Amino acid sequence: MTSHSFSKFWSTDLTRDSLLSLLDTPTLKSLRLVNRAFAATTSRQLFRDVYITFRSSTFTKPARMAALERIGWNIRSVTFVINHGAEMFLPPLLDPLTGEEVCFVFTPCVRTTTPTSSPTAPASGSTSAAAGERQGVYGTWEMTDLLVKQYPPLFHAAMNVSSFVAALTHMPALRHLKVSCAGQESTHRYRRSVVDYVLSSLRIAIEQAPLPRLEALSLTPIHPGGIQYLCPMAGIGSLPNSCRRWTQIRRLEIHMDTFPFDKGQATDHLKLLHSYLQAFRSLRDFKFRWVGDGHKGPSPLSLATEPALCELAARSQACPKTRHYLHPLKFPYLQYMVLGNAVLDASQVSDFLTEHRHSLLEFDFEQVSLRSGTWDDALAPWRTLSSAEYDAAWGEKQPAEVEVMEVPFVLGPSPEESPATSSPEQHSKRRKKKKKKRHARTTEVAVNNDLFASTAAMLLEEEPVHRGSLNFRTLREGLSNWARSKAMFWGHGHSHSHGSSHDYLHKAVQSPILV
Repeated sequence: MTSHSFSKFWSTDLTRDSLLSLLDTPTLKSLRLVNRAFAATTSRQLFRDVYITFRSSTFTKPARMAALERIGWNIRSVTFVINHGAEMFLPPLLDPLTGEEVCFVFTPCVRTTTPTSSPTAPASGSTSAAAGERQGVYGTWEMTDLLVKQYPPLFHAAMNVSSFVAALTHMPALRHLKVSCAGQESTHRYRRSVVDYVLSSLRIAIEQAPLPRLEALSLTPIHPGGIQYLCPMAGIGSLPNSCRRWTQIRRLEIHMDTFPFDKGQATDHLKLLHSYLQAFRSLRDFKFRWVGDGHKGPSPLSLATEPALCELAARSQACPKTRHYLHPLKFPYLQYMVLGNAVLDASQVSDFLTEHRHSLLEFDFEQVSLRSGTWDDALAPWRTLSSAEYDAAWGEKQPAEVEVMEVPFVLGPSPEESPATSSPEQHSKRRKKKKKKRHARTTEVAVNNDLFASTAAMLLEEEPVHRGSLNFRTLREGLSNWARSKAMFWGHGHSHSHGSSHDYLHKAVQSPILV
């Protein structure tokens, strides 16, 4: 391939991107080091998908943040991995003098200064209102000292919300965020770990960072307790406008660890999941799967009619009007739905299809079993759709009817066929028509002038009540012009017969009302 051919090939976006998509990562790295022109084009493909594993220096090391600032505009997808492990475990916080457990309440705070790796540095501008002493990062210097001495560095990195905000700010073109929290043991489900604080800081950063193109979110996998810290309405540090960012999400995929939810079992995680899904109002594509060893979970879209939750709400000691029943979920723009490894009733499937029949285009049930009813009963609403509803649901639009009719028309002579010169008879007819039109126009004007003058004289003489609504200046000018034309005519032999009329018009024109 000649240099000219290669230059033409490389300058075409379609061919260049197709070639770069077939290259592996080491080849892209080597190609990026050739020259500046190759570096600019290969960086888009090389840094399109980024894989980040959370550590204590992930977002606090200045060199990494500087590199992220240079390449962040190329990032389209981020996979954020937070693995459960022994280093993520948080022991109880104890007072060194008394040995009693100290309660710590997490209050997220976005620092305006540059994020540092030292959690003991006080936040800028934070002062004590009572004693005027400078406060620590975690509220007081005593609490800060306890957390620094007893908790690992991963905890302090997870509490640094400003570093998360700064990292996501350098990714303005981010479209897809993937969060992976694998490895939680069943015995640690009700214990708070560093992973939970990382999820809280990540959620706050997503809500505050400028991410106008974010449209996809994947939680694969996520432990049931992690939904509590990702929920914008009930999570830590939630604000009234926290749901605004989550309304951008069009595609949502969740793989959640399952555990028994039968009668008598804990169902708090199901309520949190129901509350979390309410924040995604513009959802188009939804995929949910329960992951676990041999256990199936309920449908997250039908938790409002789940027997275990309904029975729990019915047995509540509260007033019947104040019992907290879950409201059914409604996604007005949902088009694609996939549900895997779940168990539900045929009536729940039927109600869901009936509610979303106008927008749903495709649904898939993978390893789903029915507790009651048959699949014929479950899919009955979909099979009984009318033709209009079926076309609306599947996006099939009937072609517009075209009305055909015959319209008669007459073709006139073309300019080439028309005679170039007209005959003398036609010319004389045109002159006679013009004279008749001119004579009719002058007669009409004269009659109108006579009517105008007589009507004006009558109004001035007999109807003085309406003088205030008359345009006297226009009326006076019209009378003056009309009087002059009549005076010239009367001066040639008609002065004796029309003298009285002339005097009357002269008096009318000179009237003080018209002046």
